[in-house]
Amino acid sequence: MAQTEPNLDHDVSWFLLPSYWAKMVVALISFLCFANSYDGDFVFDDSEAIINNKDLRAETPLGDLWHHDFWGSKLSSNTSHKSYRPLTVLTFRINYLFAGGFYPIGFHVINIILHCTISVLMVDVFSILLGGLQFTNKGRRLNLAPKTSLIAALLFAVHPVHTECVAGIVGRADLLCALFFLLSFLGYCKAFRENKEGNNFSIFWVLVSVILGAIAMLCKEQGITILGLNAVFDALVINKLNVLELIQKLLHKDKSLESAGLLRKGLLLRITLLMSGGATILYIRWRIMGTGPPAFTEVDNPASFADSLFVRAINYNYYYSLNAWLLLCPWWLCFDWSMGCIPLIKSVSDWRIIALAALWFCLIGLICQALCSEDSHKRRILTLGLGFLIIPFLPASNLFFRVGFVIAERVIYLPSIGYCILFTYGFSLLSKQAKKKKILAVAVLGILVVNVTRCALRSSQWRSEEQLFRSALSVCPLNAKVHYNVGKNLADKGNQSAAIKYYREAVRLNPKYVHAMNNLGNILKERNELQEAEELLSLAVQIQPDFAAAWMNLGIVQNSLRRFEEAEQSYWTAIKHRKKYPDCYYNLGRLYADLNRHIDALNAWRNATVLKPEHSLAWNNMIILLDNTGNLAQAEAVGREALELIPNDHSLMFSLANVLGKSQKYKLCFIIAGEILT
Repeated sequence: MAQTEPNLDHDVSWFLLPSYWAKMVVALISFLCFANSYDGDFVFDDSEAIINNKDLRAETPLGDLWHHDFWGSKLSSNTSHKSYRPLTVLTFRINYLFAGGFYPIGFHVINIILHCTISVLMVDVFSILLGGLQFTNKGRRLNLAPKTSLIAALLFAVHPVHTECVAGIVGRADLLCALFFLLSFLGYCKAFRENKEGNNFSIFWVLVSVILGAIAMLCKEQGITILGLNAVFDALVINKLNVLELIQKLLHKDKSLESAGLLRKGLLLRITLLMSGGATILYIRWRIMGTGPPAFTEVDNPASFADSLFVRAINYNYYYSLNAWLLLCPWWLCFDWSMGCIPLIKSVSDWRIIALAALWFCLIGLICQALCSEDSHKRRILTLGLGFLIIPFLPASNLFFRVGFVIAERVIYLPSIGYCILFTYGFSLLSKQAKKKKILAVAVLGILVVNVTRCALRSSQWRSEEQLFRSALSVCPLNAKVHYNVGKNLADKGNQSAAIKYYREAVRLNPKYVHAMNNLGNILKERNELQEAEELLSLAVQIQPDFAAAWMNLGIVQNSLRRFEEAEQSYWTAIKHRKKYPDCYYNLGRLYADLNRHIDALNAWRNATVLKPEHSLAWNNMIILLDNTGNLAQAEAVGREALELIPNDHSLMFSLANVLGKSQKYKLCFIIAGEILT
């Protein structure tokens, strides 16, 4: 099939390797970039998506995965994130089952393998996008751009912005999506390999491409965009459509659209298949989701909450320019860009407007060249580069719906394909003009070496939460969430004094940051600084009245201040907002015990154990209270019941042994005492 394009490799000074060796080199280098993340911990969002996600456990029916979001919540719930990625969750579940628990090494290794596989596939993808599509008589695809496709694949493999996807386990959604995204594209290309003239095509491979696009979307929402890109590729490469000429004909109502390539070679039928498949997939996705889009807060995406359309538009465009800058210069990377990290632009006098102007100057220049250049090859390369840069980014652009982030490095994993196309094409044009081509080649090689180094450094930062959170302090010092996470990490390690400092800074940067207030109040409560703790927790529940954890902690503080009625009211308010709250029932039971309301205390602790059967403290308090009130038989029954559920708990054994001793059941008492000692 004659789809030959001018040879980009002719003037490029680079290594010429056979396809097999080129793929081996790409795989090896992509592995070296991220290999040091293999034994990292679960960090940041991994806790919610993996450790706390019940969908990973064997007792959860597999069918539930198709009705839950990425975080394990029901899609029908108003609190659901609406991120529907059941195939990604399924791979997490397989990881968990094979490892026999939450051991992060297996999760990390799979992510590294996926990125290496994707990088290898990029060699074939870039050879088509840069060199065109041509097959031998036997249906074997030719690589017409072996040098430039290798350069582009290496640029993709070692791009530091990919670190979040590879080193962060949650990034597997983007990796799996990219894998099936590329397979869909390569499958679409196979539809044209059997006919030399290109007039016929394989409907089978077109449908396979649609199915693979659907699988990509079931890994992450961006996957659906491959159907649009397949249509763009078909029009530009298979049909050699001149977009500007077509627009002119449509504007002048020219009936000779067939001559413009619109109806040649079954293009209309293929696009109809792609659009029908995409519409069907989106409809099914909408039906499964059940309700409207998720409800995000202002701190997640402040620009989307701005009253002025001008402020929203100008900040969205500023976010686009920052994403473009991360592709061009991926040195300042951060795990989270929300909560004041990027202050809103509210006036045209803000100097950051320059970034918008630079972005649109470049984009308009590229679009003009893509539409108006007399060189058809140039038009196609630039249009494909812009298509792969922009179309996969559209779901994250805020244009169609509000997203829950300002910038997320993982969402530019796929758009970076377009960046690599444009970079490599620019390098080939410079090589054509340059007299000393080897200097350009050395410069590109230097960029690759720098990126490999940056990837290795960034991967090491993703190995633990402490390193990850601290690395963000210099990038986003105004981000309250960064200070909150550093403080939380310090508190978990027992360094309360240092944690207080970071929690205070988080609250200073965002005076409505209720989670920082709650955690700071909790530490102050433990340090017996009760007045300030009460002030913080009261403010937290005033800002967010349904914040159950803050209500419970406020109740504990009020109990310590001996304001028992207020404490009881706070506990019941917490339970009202979180029906299944065993820790709150436990603390409510302690309050009732202090007030000598023994029946109420026992009922509260019983509720705690019903909701959380392994709640050792609640069981133990029941045994002790029944013992102290002389109900030895009932205390023994509760103790035995507790040990059946938590058989090796020494505190329960001790309390039960004490009850048995008082009941003069010395033999059983000695048996339990012996088990404690052993």
